[in-house]
Amino acid sequence: MGGRSPARWWRCALLLLLALALAVAEGRFVVEKNSLRVTSPAALRGVYECAIGNFGMPQYGGTMHGVVVYPKANTKGCKPFSDSGLSFNPKAGGLPVFLLVDRGDCYFTTKGWNAQTAGAAAVLVADDRAEPLITMDTPESAGKEHLENITVPSALVSKRFGDDLKAALENGDMVNVLLDWRESLPHPDERVEYEFWTNSNDECGAKCDMQMNFVRNFRGVAQVLEQRGYTQFAPHYITWYCPEAFVLSKQCTSQCINHGRYCAPDPEQDFTTGYDGKDVVVQNLIQICLFKVANESRKPWLWWDYVHDFAIRCPMKEKKYTRDCANGVIKSLGMDIDKINKCVGDPDADEDNPVLKAEQDAQIGHGSRGDVTILPTFVVNNRQYRGKLDKRAVLRAICSGFEETTEPDICLTQDIQTNQCLENNGGCWLDHNSNNFTACKDTFRGRVCECPIVNGVKFVGDGYTHCEASGVGRCQINNGGCWKETRNGKSVSACSNEVAKGCKCPPGFKGDGIHSCEDIDECKERLFCQCKGCSCENTWGSYECGCGGNNMLYMREHDTCISKVASSSVGWGFLWVIFFGLGFAGVGAYAVYKYRLRSYMDSEIRAIMAQYMPLENQDTSSHQRPVEHADI
Repeated sequence: MGGRSPARWWRCALLLLLALALAVAEGRFVVEKNSLRVTSPAALRGVYECAIGNFGMPQYGGTMHGVVVYPKANTKGCKPFSDSGLSFNPKAGGLPVFLLVDRGDCYFTTKGWNAQTAGAAAVLVADDRAEPLITMDTPESAGKEHLENITVPSALVSKRFGDDLKAALENGDMVNVLLDWRESLPHPDERVEYEFWTNSNDECGAKCDMQMNFVRNFRGVAQVLEQRGYTQFAPHYITWYCPEAFVLSKQCTSQCINHGRYCAPDPEQDFTTGYDGKDVVVQNLIQICLFKVANESRKPWLWWDYVHDFAIRCPMKEKKYTRDCANGVIKSLGMDIDKINKCVGDPDADEDNPVLKAEQDAQIGHGSRGDVTILPTFVVNNRQYRGKLDKRAVLRAICSGFEETTEPDICLTQDIQTNQCLENNGGCWLDHNSNNFTACKDTFRGRVCECPIVNGVKFVGDGYTHCEASGVGRCQINNGGCWKETRNGKSVSACSNEVAKGCKCPPGFKGDGIHSCEDIDECKERLFCQCKGCSCENTWGSYECGCGGNNMLYMREHDTCISKVASSSVGWGFLWVIFFGLGFAGVGAYAVYKYRLRSYMDSEIRAIMAQYMPLENQDTSSHQRPVEHADI
């Protein structure tokens, strides 16, 4: 070991680990919470905060009703409840059981597993000390045997609230609660932004195995969401710096790159064998740079393919966790390896690496998000996810980050959420004429009653009891909800596209226009055809009026009869008057034209002659005299 004694070497290693722990402790860790609403008894009614456990499957975006039960034995839940003959499976028609256990004596995951196997739908852990709420994390070494199998959600409640729950149960009260995760993650718009804080290390035990299983199972979903623009994803990696006093030590040089600036723990937690922490940092850096290059080429989803393939082709156990193996994976994906290597830079240089420096800055919390200190960690819309790293659980969290009614179809599948519109139409309006139009819209957070848009026609109303077509084209949808009837091949409707809404019986009919329109008997009500000698006959929606005689014509606009013969004589006489008028007008116009033309010609001739000889009416000048004949 370079001349160092084993005792001195381990003291340096411990100091390094202590320094790293202190660096993390200086950050700001945010406890992610959900709400717990007590509906009974009245003395406890209200909303309380509880901390989401970092295992199990929180129902992000949803709620869960249940009754609280405090076990008579094994109150800390550290042993299987079957040993005490206890079962918490709900009876037929009963509410799910939320098992309340005390903190202490065993891992939180052990409590969760024992509660789940006993039939509980959720586990509430009552704190045993008066302190702010903390995050129940998974163990680092022992106690991981049930980690991947825990599916029930868990939450830590304060000591005071836990004592109140126990007191109410001891008094024989039925404690009904609602666990609510609907606002645990922000859901501002139609796109979800999420981060995955991970590690290329595959020798960290159960956590690494769970992480790689997640990448394998979630890869396809993540790529589809990214390709279709529903999400914006970014991977991140945690590194630490080595304290300046230890930069030149064997421990820092083996665990860090760039002169102690960026470090990672030893993969095997043994400084004497296997790969070093600096190997992990380099591979993390390659994965970050690969994502940057892929993102610049508008193919960020290639990161998932690389991480998946690298874990299979370059595992530590097979001694293939090398840069050459990584380059082989990069080439197989057809990516620009020169750009990636340029991004990686020189790990031995005594200078900042801009990529890793940005990662360390991003690790620090900002806004409502705390520091990232737990690996792996998901951050959805700038809020850290808590719970099992499972495809279904993480997808549920991502889906809860969409604004209502903007979720992609994958968020509305049966294995992610329940379609409330399938039962009694969700209590929303339903078009009984066709059963195809409904105001019930299934969303990840539950149904909403909102009048639909059908074939470009918008329905308006409250969405619960009433929706009607509105605007242009409304009559094409169930005739706009108006009356319509067809007789003898003739269709009559009370709907008009010229108005945005409403129904009105057409001329010749009377009624409300919605349920019925009745024919008006114009003849019986003496509304038309009242001229002398006229005979009236009612028809559906109109009437026929006869004038009596073949030479008579009925004028409907004036409700009168006129003679066909008289009309013909008057008509031809009128036409002859027009013809003669046009003829006289033409002759007069020609005469005027000839007169004006002759006048114009005369004036032009006079003007020309005036230029060459004086006219009779022009005076001669005083200094001129007439030319006399010359003497011969």
